[in-house]
Amino acid sequence: MTWSDRLAPSLDDFAALARQAFDALPGPFRKLSGEVVIRVDDFPPDEVLDSLGIEDPFELTGLYQGVDLGRRSVLDVATEPSRVFLYRRPILDEWAERGDVSLGELIAHVLVHEIGHHFGLSDDDIHRIEDEA
Repeated sequence: MTWSDRLAPSLDDFAALARQAFDALPGPFRKLSGEVVIRVDDFPPDEVLDSLGIEDPFELTGLYQGVDLGRRSVLDVATEPSRVFLYRRPILDEWAERGDVSLGELIAHVLVHEIGHHFGLSDDDIHRIEDEA
C-alpha cells in the first residue's frame, strides 16, 4: 500500500466507520442502544473539557451524554436523545501513537465504551469487562 496519495479520514469517513462498527454489534446490544445518536466531531467543546477538568483536548476520545438506561423511568418526561460523541483528532492521535490496531477497531472500541455508559456502566465496570474478555 502506498501512502503518498492518502488523506486523513474526514468526519464523514469516521461516521461511516462508526456506523459499520455499530452495525457489527450483536443484535440485542444494538436494540438496547438503538436510540443513541452517534456524532463525530474533531474535538470536544471547551465547555465539555472544562466540566470534566480536562486541559488537553487530545485526552478525550469519546463521550456519552444522556440519562443511562438504569436511571430511566417510564414516568420520565421525554428529554433530548442520548448521544455518543466520537472525537476524530484524539482518536487519530491515539491510533497513530499505538500502531497496534486498525482505525476501525479503535473507533469500535471507543463507540462500545461510550455505549457502555448508556447501559449504566462506569469506567471501572467497562475496564473490568474488557480485562475479562
